Amino acid sequence: MDVAKEKGDNEKQKSYWNSYYCQNRVTSVDGRLYGNYCKNRFCTLCCSIRKAEIINKYYPIIEQWDEPCFVTLTVKACSAARLRVMVKKVMQGFQRIKDRHKKNYLRGNGIKLIGVKSLECNFNPAKKTYNPHLHLIVANKKMAEILIQDWLKLWTPKFAKRQAQDMREIFNAETGLIEIIKYGSKIFTELDIKKKGENASYQIYVSAFDNILTAMKGIRIFERFGFNAEKKAEVIVKEPQPVTNYQEWELLRLAKYNNN
Repeated sequence: MDVAKEKGDNEKQKSYWNSYYCQNRVTSVDGRLYGNYCKNRFCTLCCSIRKAEIINKYYPIIEQWDEPCFVTLTVKACSAARLRVMVKKVMQGFQRIKDRHKKNYLRGNGIKLIGVKSLECNFNPAKKTYNPHLHLIVANKKMAEILIQDWLKLWTPKFAKRQAQDMREIFNAETGLIEIIKYGSKIFTELDIKKKGENASYQIYVSAFDNILTAMKGIRIFERFGFNAEKKAEVIVKEPQPVTNYQEWELLRLAKYNNN
């Protein structure tokens, strides 16, 4: 909020405050709790709910694929000033590849690309650079190889190196989905990207995080392609009642936690 204020971004400052007050009031209906969610993509609470919804929606579909593969498509890191442009170009580049294969498939000259993708951006604190990239799960290895090949051809060696792209088979569809469903950026950043696991040290770079969120504004983070998903059933919301016995709810929450 302070960073947005310093930049004179009143709209972003208001969004951050909305996340700060997310779920600050709850109501009870028939033994269930309800509250007002901010629905911001940088809210950890709302993102955790969105993750669960995506997993419940797409896991049964991905589980049926013969050999799902995890793919990472990335480009050369850029400065903060170029980040918004690069994010758009990454999304446009993938769209071009997808549209071309869809057109060829409809003409009977190729395969249909099927998968889900997620946009993410990392910050390198040592170089002060940003790396927008895509994580995908596609239906088989052939699709993964085609995407990497077309991606490198589109960006040329000047902006994308083969060793920076990744492709590996997924043995657990749920784990794969969890790995690609992100906030758009990691909140905690490694101080040294070469140190992983227990040896890693983490820090929150607030201004860099704000730059990433600003660059991704208005851009869809997660989406499917090449297949349709089942529509959600309509949820009937009953008239809410105020929560008065907070101790009872606290005991109930602890009981559920202990049972799990």
